[in-house]
Amino acid sequence: MLHLNTKGAAVQNNPHTTLVTADGPIANDTHGGRAKCLQRLVRLDLPVPRTVALSFDAVQKIAEGHLPDVDAVVAQFPKEALLCVRPSSQDPDWGGPGAVLNIGINGARFDEFCQTMGEEPAAALYTRFVQTYAINVARLDPDMFDDVTGDGRAALEQSLWAYEQETEESFPQDPAKQLAGVLRSMARAWGGTSARLLRQAKGAPADAGLGLVVQEMAFGVGTGQCGSGVLQLVDSDTGLPQIKGRYLSQSQGRDALQGDSEALYLTKDPRGMSLEELVPDAFAELTQHAALMRAKLREEMQVEFVVQDGALHILDGVRVVRSSRAAVRIAVRLADDKIIPREEALMRVEPRTLTELLHRQVDPKTKRDVIGRGIAASPGAATGRIVFSATEAQASASRGEPCILIRRETSPEDIRGMHAASAVLTERGGITSHAAVIGRGLGLPCVVGASSMKLNLKKKQITAPDGRVFNAGDEITLDGSNGEVLAGSVKMQEAALDETFNKLLDWAEQVADIGIRANADTPADAQTARNFNAHGIGLCRTEHMFFDPGRLTVMREMIFAETGEDRRAVLERLLPMQRDDFTQLFRIMQGQPVCIRLFDPPLHEFLPADRIGQRELAEALNLPLSDVTRRIEAMSEYNPMLGLRGVRLGVTVPEIYEMQARAIFEATIAASKDGEPVVPEIMIPLVSAKREVELIKTSVDAVAAAVRTESDASFTYRLGVMVETPRAALRAAEIAPHCAFLSFGTNDLTQMTYGLSRDDAGRFMSDYVQQGVYSEDPFHVLDIEGVGELLQLGAERGRKAQPGLTLSICGEHGGNPESIAFCRESGFDYVSCSPFRVPVARLAAAQLAIQHKIG
Repeated sequence: MLHLNTKGAAVQNNPHTTLVTADGPIANDTHGGRAKCLQRLVRLDLPVPRTVALSFDAVQKIAEGHLPDVDAVVAQFPKEALLCVRPSSQDPDWGGPGAVLNIGINGARFDEFCQTMGEEPAAALYTRFVQTYAINVARLDPDMFDDVTGDGRAALEQSLWAYEQETEESFPQDPAKQLAGVLRSMARAWGGTSARLLRQAKGAPADAGLGLVVQEMAFGVGTGQCGSGVLQLVDSDTGLPQIKGRYLSQSQGRDALQGDSEALYLTKDPRGMSLEELVPDAFAELTQHAALMRAKLREEMQVEFVVQDGALHILDGVRVVRSSRAAVRIAVRLADDKIIPREEALMRVEPRTLTELLHRQVDPKTKRDVIGRGIAASPGAATGRIVFSATEAQASASRGEPCILIRRETSPEDIRGMHAASAVLTERGGITSHAAVIGRGLGLPCVVGASSMKLNLKKKQITAPDGRVFNAGDEITLDGSNGEVLAGSVKMQEAALDETFNKLLDWAEQVADIGIRANADTPADAQTARNFNAHGIGLCRTEHMFFDPGRLTVMREMIFAETGEDRRAVLERLLPMQRDDFTQLFRIMQGQPVCIRLFDPPLHEFLPADRIGQRELAEALNLPLSDVTRRIEAMSEYNPMLGLRGVRLGVTVPEIYEMQARAIFEATIAASKDGEPVVPEIMIPLVSAKREVELIKTSVDAVAAAVRTESDASFTYRLGVMVETPRAALRAAEIAPHCAFLSFGTNDLTQMTYGLSRDDAGRFMSDYVQQGVYSEDPFHVLDIEGVGELLQLGAERGRKAQPGLTLSICGEHGGNPESIAFCRESGFDYVSCSPFRVPVARLAAAQLAIQHKIG
């Protein structure tokens, strides 16, 4: 056992400069993660070299010019030992200055090493330290060593000469002085402006502390079998069990990871020599230690090790870097192996990362040729040929050719083209624009607001910011996960909806205490929602059902009808189509609730805006072109999204809602005959007054009574209101007694609360966020202070007037983890979001329940 002098004892008793022992006063928030991990390895009785940990406070004092008793630190180690210093930040992702090895080597020690390990490796140690010290401590230009040639003693002498020429003094020979210089340089490097900005970009607080660990060197060079490497028991990309890593003979630190072609395999491999064959005993010991670390540290760890004359030394252990798909598999495997409980496995996966598993992604290792950027509106990636219209997209799909639909902005009449396309790119729009919302619902990669790219619809061209021009038919790749447009095709990574993914979501389902529904407009959407075990449909936007070419002409004929009776006659032709739609939805959801929003958009959206479309409509309706254009002009509104739409249509043109109510009730009867009883939910959009609800309720009740009589069948339904105007939230006490539920449409509610167009906000929103006007885009993250207060007022007043009232949100915020937390705290019953955001919402809901349970 090492005999300690009085200075060594002083280190052991100093909480800021602490010998790493099994019971030393070391904590992650005082000495950093590396120091704490090393203490855990010591407790496991692993072969860890002797180590002293310096606390955050000690390093801060060093940066201010107050060094600890460096002689006392040196006295902790054998007299002949060389040392290394490594950073120890609270979170390894925050980084830190690079490690410095071989501290303490000097002329005398070099001569001794020449005798014990040979001149070549001894010179390599000394040269490495001289150059590292010169660059990191003396702050000399690395170029000063460019003229150093050869190896061994020659390289060493040239390096020492270069140092002396530049500093006009001899290289320091005192180990304590060397150590003091290294400590000082690393402490000051942590406080530098660039280092501070870099770690703050990774989420570190401005005052994040740095600890340092001083460790006895295990050389990794010498006459016997020596080297260094890293090993882990799992693949970082897939999360599957596999011994991975590298080992390099005659090397130190993490040299093996520098891409050296001489690095060896770890396990036996027909392609070359392996560590397992060179030193089988050390390899067996290493894998046993790695397995023990996994079990006791409750994490997949990468082990940094050194082999010195055949003996194994464990220098460090760090959490394995992992992809999103690996993170899920690792967490689930640790729980399956009883190393961590299921609740902890759920907490270890960031909900938003699940989106990367649901869709194809650009391979993270591929080279990107970025030609444009916009808002990442719907995750996933796709490659295809450029098309500029919905018709071209459908034609491309019929030929089996993937395409990217590019529009200035999409409208409901582009729905068919969006279904046919592999991805959508728009010049305008924000996170809740039409393209973004529909893209997320379809699971379609989408980038919106790409205003830096110039779109020319006449020439069918887009021009990149760098001047490159891309024409219709050219191949591009769209990355909806980060908002980038790439030239050509790139390598993709497939979705990973495997057994492990489903198991994690099953565990989430068992602990979550708020419902998760899906916004679904089509049978395909509903099936996706069902596959993800959504608790029903929280929003079915019926208007999307009318844009099928076979229905659009009938819809336009209804719009041109002069009287209510004429409209009813036309709607009779749409009735069976709507009934079939709803029947399919009810059957797919198998008894789960389905909330159907009655017709919402202004009627002008169904009319052609261009001259060609108007001529075709005149021909289809057998009307003069002048009558068609005059009628379209008469229906135009200055601000149609605040005009004749939603419940206002239901009041002034009641025939539409009557037809939809009948279709819902007849579908209810049909679906209930061969499945679980259906209780449809009918939602009235854009309500602002109690009388609107009374009028629609009277009409819907009358249709329900008629259907019951005609079919001699009984059924029940629930009527509710979509709260998307501020007045509806404020007058919820008047509205709620006429409703079974209130569902807050936070897309329009945010738009109306801010007086801000959700389609145009993307043009300036990033400037607003950067300048601190808004902390986040309110269409992306629910505004708790403003819109959130309206939600709370509406919920409180509604439930006071109607105690059993069901509360939910069905805007795009429903898939946002922060919004789910707000809804849960506010007593909402469920949230509803796009089908492909259901897994994210389910995991976020589970984590909130676990956090609440923990307290």
